[in-house]
Amino acid sequence: MKAKLLLACVMCALLFLAAGAARGQKADEDTIGQNFFAPDLVMQHQEAIGMTDEQKTYLKTEIREAQAKFTDWQWKLQDEMERMASLVKQPRVDEQQVLAQLEKVLALEREIKRAQVTLLVRIKNNLTPEQQAKLVEIRNKPENK
Repeated sequence: MKAKLLLACVMCALLFLAAGAARGQKADEDTIGQNFFAPDLVMQHQEAIGMTDEQKTYLKTEIREAQAKFTDWQWKLQDEMERMASLVKQPRVDEQQVLAQLEKVLALEREIKRAQVTLLVRIKNNLTPEQQAKLVEIRNKPENK
């Protein structure tokens, strides 16, 4: 079991590094992410930014639906990673099987990332420009970095 977990961690790390290299940017240069607002940031500062009840209801619904999807995908991704680990631990690895399994893993990761970005877009679009500016100000305060 420890070997499977280690292998899964190594594979995830390699995929993460490859994705970063493909983008050609450092981890702290999140030029896209800096334009969005994490759900917890919005929830923690809902009063400070003056969210309406309608906005709160909308965000609660969106976040609840996204969390349900993420939980399901997390289970599926774990299953697919375990299948990948069992394929690569063999003395002789079937390249086509591993690549097919990798496609399943990557497809799930793509779905997850797409849902994450969708949620972030919906959060941002639900906020007024003034609320967005206030969140940027809150996020950029030294104690929040």
